[in-house]
Amino acid sequence: MPLPALLRTTSRLGPTVAQRLRRAASSVASGTSKTQNSLDSILIANRGEIALRVGRTAAEHGIRVTTLYTDPDSGAQHALSSPFAFNLGSVSAYLDGDRIIEIAKREGCQGIHPGYGFLSENSAFARKCTEAGLVFIGPPWKAIEDMGDKSQSKKIMTAAGVPCVPGYHGQNQDVNFLEAEADKIKYPVLIKAIKGGGGKGMRIAYSKAEFQSQLQSAKSEAMNSFGDDKVLVEKYITTPRHIEVQVFADKHGNSVALGERDCSIQRRHQKILEESPAPHLPDATRKDLWAKARSAALAVGYEGAGTVEFIFDNDTGEFYFMEMNTRLQVEHPVTEMVTGQDLVYWQLKVAEGAKLPLTQDEVEAYMASRGHAIEARIYAENPDQGFIPDSGTLLHVRTPAVSEDVRIDAGFVAGDEVSAHYDPMIAKLIVRGSTREEAIRKLAAALEEYEVAGPITNIEFLKTICKSPDFIAGEVETGYIEKHREELFTRDPTDPELLAQVALACLHHYVDPVTRKQANFEGSAVGFSPSYQARQITLVESAPGSKDTTTFEVRVQQTRENTFDVEVGGRVFEQVRSHSNPAARVVTSYFPYTRLDTTVIRDEDMIVAFQKGKQYRFMIPRAKWMEKALGMKDVTNSVLAPMPCKVLRVEVQAGDVVEKDQPLVVIESMKMETVIRSPQKGTIAKVVHQKGPLLSLVTVLLSARLWLSAEPDGLPGFATVWNCQCLLLSLGACSEACVKSTGPDVKLPQPFSLDSKFSTPNQLRARSAD
Repeated sequence: MPLPALLRTTSRLGPTVAQRLRRAASSVASGTSKTQNSLDSILIANRGEIALRVGRTAAEHGIRVTTLYTDPDSGAQHALSSPFAFNLGSVSAYLDGDRIIEIAKREGCQGIHPGYGFLSENSAFARKCTEAGLVFIGPPWKAIEDMGDKSQSKKIMTAAGVPCVPGYHGQNQDVNFLEAEADKIKYPVLIKAIKGGGGKGMRIAYSKAEFQSQLQSAKSEAMNSFGDDKVLVEKYITTPRHIEVQVFADKHGNSVALGERDCSIQRRHQKILEESPAPHLPDATRKDLWAKARSAALAVGYEGAGTVEFIFDNDTGEFYFMEMNTRLQVEHPVTEMVTGQDLVYWQLKVAEGAKLPLTQDEVEAYMASRGHAIEARIYAENPDQGFIPDSGTLLHVRTPAVSEDVRIDAGFVAGDEVSAHYDPMIAKLIVRGSTREEAIRKLAAALEEYEVAGPITNIEFLKTICKSPDFIAGEVETGYIEKHREELFTRDPTDPELLAQVALACLHHYVDPVTRKQANFEGSAVGFSPSYQARQITLVESAPGSKDTTTFEVRVQQTRENTFDVEVGGRVFEQVRSHSNPAARVVTSYFPYTRLDTTVIRDEDMIVAFQKGKQYRFMIPRAKWMEKALGMKDVTNSVLAPMPCKVLRVEVQAGDVVEKDQPLVVIESMKMETVIRSPQKGTIAKVVHQKGPLLSLVTVLLSARLWLSAEPDGLPGFATVWNCQCLLLSLGACSEACVKSTGPDVKLPQPFSLDSKFSTPNQLRARSAD
């Protein structure tokens, strides 16, 4: 929110403070602060929601914005947001600092805003910007360099009196030496890349037996993400909270702490919920955190926005410096909500050479009146399968209404593609309440209004956290999700009315307004009335946190126009009046007097339904004739890639005997490594994919099956079909045929077609490798 818009709140702050805030607002609004570098045009060296976020503030203050995009992002919202947009080409081109600087100079930009990620904490890029006469809208390159090196940063912090976690932070990277240091520290230990961030290059070794394998993974991920595989080894605190302080400093020696954020709710070492202020933090500890964070900023000659991250030990009440992020954080809107400040505007003013808009006392006065804020990150990922990233087209997006207390920072709209090449975050939902309890209620209500179909998202999981008693009580820690796994991954029974609504949507011949394809999944005929046919529809729902499924049979008998009898699991709903609105994708039914509105979206063989603030996903199983025609059979002992990925390492060979949970393959997706473990004891029959290029994700329907060579009865000449390229290993049960292929020129007998989706004998598509 712009600073002048906040003046309505100053009447509650007392006359002296209110007068000071008005003077500060007047100074900023009138542009009277002395600046050294006036910014009239900037280039945003980033993508997605942060590029749009920076662009909005720049446009509000009359600054021309130049944006960049790559080939996969050619239709992205940030690419369309400015008439001055340039294609960088390949997927990795957001890291091409020299070309970005060249474009900025050519287009007459005075500064470059790096956003977060990519080049935002690259000291060499910041230095090149300065040498090219461009303003790097961030800290000095030397501060980035010092804080980017975890070993160097801890030396600086120790000298400045900021407490650090006990551990080894030196340069010796010999494996045996590091293992000896871990022995001295005592297990468990945290292995962390010295240039790490965002959970990348970070592993926990709980015992000496797993230290070297975890060290190898951390080093490999660090090299892939940061180009440097050096790590440090620290004591791992078993019940930690992640608390960070937002700091700002200018070129005149001023610094402020804009409160703290608790980011303890994490998965895969990455945040999904952030809030401010941190719950149950003693005031003395809070002020000490702020003071230590300001000391950290001053110790490195900091300028601009930065975040000092601390580990808070729940058992002892002590806190330790973890790292300093020398950029604007993903979660900066939380701080904006509780301070009423636009931090991107602050960045621009500091970059121009102006003094900070507010003093520490003025910041704290604002915070005293603005309550509590929480941010939830909306990700395309599957919580039920270890939070693995997902990708694909957003078929449907419905967001909660925004207000002064509800904010959405998004990088996508319906119809956009969530790329497998970049971070899978779709949006950030930020809410504010007068108390923490009110903020949680507002977040829960907003999440119930948030609908996304296409890629699987974490929205349902976030709703579950909002209902978790310990989260509501503020009893949080970084291991919260694992500690509360049973509670968080338990799903309520599916309502029979919801199943009826989905079945009725099938019968209404639901038409998808995005793809314009008719969803002809009307089920099997099971009987006839004098004038109407009855249908039986099978819906398969996955159980949370497992591969188990529940199958529902729904029988629908139309009795007259728009009126049906529906039977679900022995329960019969009679004379249900129902009609659909294809444009809104809504089925409205009366049971018979209770009205239900259900949004139903079809995604190939998947149905996504939204009803009463909940999302449901169902598979439409393939007909038995199709499996026979394809020569398909279950291969439950296969190990499939769980996401679009690259194979980094294969830990086994053909003929190896493996135990349950033994590491088999290490894959990389979106710069994060994942270890694929054996689902059972067995023998490796064949290694299908070694280290190599990007592999696509197998569809949900095919996750437990392979394409096999076959000549089923009645289909002579049925040629070998491409094996699924996502298969990594096959354990014993697989046929030799699953590793053979004839290439994309698959020969299929008529009446089969290669051009359409699975539906009927005339609609059979053979999948081929990319």
